[in-house]
Amino acid sequence: MNEKIRHILEILENDARTSPEEIASLTDMSAEEVSQAIAKLEDTGVIRHYKTIVDWDLVGENYVYAVIELKVTLERNQGYQAIAERIYKFPEVRSVRLLSGNYDISLTVRGKSMKDVAFFVAEKIATLDQVQSTSTHFVLKTYKEDGVILHEPETIQRLPVSS
Repeated sequence: MNEKIRHILEILENDARTSPEEIASLTDMSAEEVSQAIAKLEDTGVIRHYKTIVDWDLVGENYVYAVIELKVTLERNQGYQAIAERIYKFPEVRSVRLLSGNYDISLTVRGKSMKDVAFFVAEKIATLDQVQSTSTHFVLKTYKEDGVILHEPETIQRLPVSS
């Protein structure tokens, strides 16, 4: 991959709303060349999707997120891909990752309540034949999502000290 294409991808990954004209000024390419490159990257599947990161707390939506780790037993002649494909089709599932270490697969799920997430795990995930065990970790607060800081750091006001 050439350096200009890598630069286009980095710009779009940082802000998918960057216009071809803006990218052109940053990459020493014409806007037409940038548009053609982006179209090719989309057609070949290098660019999969454009995403907006929403701070749901600011709009009053109280979603509950959880990270669920799974130990799985692979079925004969099937790898991790088969179980991952089965799991990622659930609408509650936000991400599925193959892991090294004590667990095989990690899921991030979203629900309206802790109870919703617990029922999802108990009824849809733990009941899968390949799943040996689960470990659920509820997300208490998200500070950064996909490289975007969601909450500005709190500034600590020190009281003046007099002598």
